[in-house]
Amino acid sequence: MGLLDEPARRERLDPGRMLDAIRDLPRQCRAAWEEAQAFSLPPRYRGARRLAVLGMGGSAIAGDYLRALGPAVPMASVRSYDIPPWVDGECLVIASSYSGNTEETLSAFQQALSAGALVVAVTSGGRLAELARSAGVPIFRFHYSAQPRAALGYSLMPLLAIAHQAGLLPDPAPAVAEAIALLERERERLDAVVPSEANPAKRLAERLHGRLPVVYGGGHLVAVAQRWKTQLNENAKVWAFYEELPEANHNAILGYGLPPQVARLACVVFLRSPALHPRVLLRYQFTAQALAEASVGQETVEVPGESALAQLLAATLMGDYVSYYLALLNQVDPTPVPTIDALKAWLASR
Repeated sequence: MGLLDEPARRERLDPGRMLDAIRDLPRQCRAAWEEAQAFSLPPRYRGARRLAVLGMGGSAIAGDYLRALGPAVPMASVRSYDIPPWVDGECLVIASSYSGNTEETLSAFQQALSAGALVVAVTSGGRLAELARSAGVPIFRFHYSAQPRAALGYSLMPLLAIAHQAGLLPDPAPAVAEAIALLERERERLDAVVPSEANPAKRLAERLHGRLPVVYGGGHLVAVAQRWKTQLNENAKVWAFYEELPEANHNAILGYGLPPQVARLACVVFLRSPALHPRVLLRYQFTAQALAEASVGQETVEVPGESALAQLLAATLMGDYVSYYLALLNQVDPTPVPTIDALKAWLASR
């Protein structure tokens, strides 16, 4: 029995039960989607000509996923205290904060109100809910107990429903149904009860143990590559990076061999789908060859699914499991984020 197959090890290292939260993603997405169907926007919100999602961390990733699905208007994910200068009365602004107390999001939210934007809040409560209620703007309020990064369903599904109601996204219901069914199948393949020799997420975590992970994605999978990076940071407590294809072929590809100490430690994970642009797929091929010539380790994850949404969520589940198993190999608790908590306390004192 491998280390990742020992239930006692999981019990000892995962007192916060992050594994349960990862397992819950399919059910969470279904529940969040059903709740989002009962949410309605004022009719004037259908006139939006631009879209901005305000958020940090997992909430911002949900905005990136929405952008990857190609809304009908220009869109940006705003990870900042300040809104872009183009936010105005024709811009739909979705402020997303799990706790409702994310200071960057609160600052940008108040600026969006002042700019007369078409504002919506997505939150479990906190200061964001209070401000939205006082301003009389729509609030999608949810109740889900988890670390914010484990609440992706409640960050993403309301965004899909709101964008569709605003006329900015085709009906996502068929893709949501496909994605949830695929998540349920993928969970059966990746879960902790599946032994290491038959579990691709466990095998990849073992490959990344003691290495520097660099996750590559192209097209809509760039957003998932970033999600993998942040989950590796927060769950496994390791340095990790992500790169975007084809952009990496214009810079990063020149640095694979140096310094040699880093090249020996790095391991690139390609997130790949045949649905990507054919020229981007050619770049995957050449990039893999360049990495091999520089003696940099590499692995490829073939992302399943027909729709872009299903691919995004299937790749997300794989990355969440990999980060969890790597946490166990690193002998760290995947749930707490003490340095982030310390930063928030330090900022609050100033």
